[in-house]
Amino acid sequence: MNVALIAHDKKKDLMINFVIAYENILKKHTLFATGTTGKRIMEASSLSVNTFQSGPLGGDQQIGAEIAKGGIDMVIFLRDPMTAQPHEPDIQALIRLCDVHMIPVATNIATGELLIRGLERGDLEWRLYKENLV
Repeated sequence: MNVALIAHDKKKDLMINFVIAYENILKKHTLFATGTTGKRIMEASSLSVNTFQSGPLGGDQQIGAEIAKGGIDMVIFLRDPMTAQPHEPDIQALIRLCDVHMIPVATNIATGELLIRGLERGDLEWRLYKENLV
């Protein structure tokens, strides 16, 4: 499965702890991330991550483009709801694309852990056959 990992600045440490905790699950999948998040994940773990631009510089839009092309199966986006984001329209567009293309998306750690557990058990394998659901 192709998994996108995104974290706002105040959530990057939480994302690092998350990927370290679930490294054995994540290493079996292809990972994508916005620039700084991906770089920090690779520095803190043995995971390989395909990186895009930083979110405010277009990384959210690049991941959105991959979603639209069918190249992303799941998104874990640890958002900071207490800080205004200058690229909020891009964030909303990304979440909308997840809804349009039936991409499971977590915007907080609790839901992220549920998605990772589902990934571990194979509960999300229906994503591989999503064209039959649309």
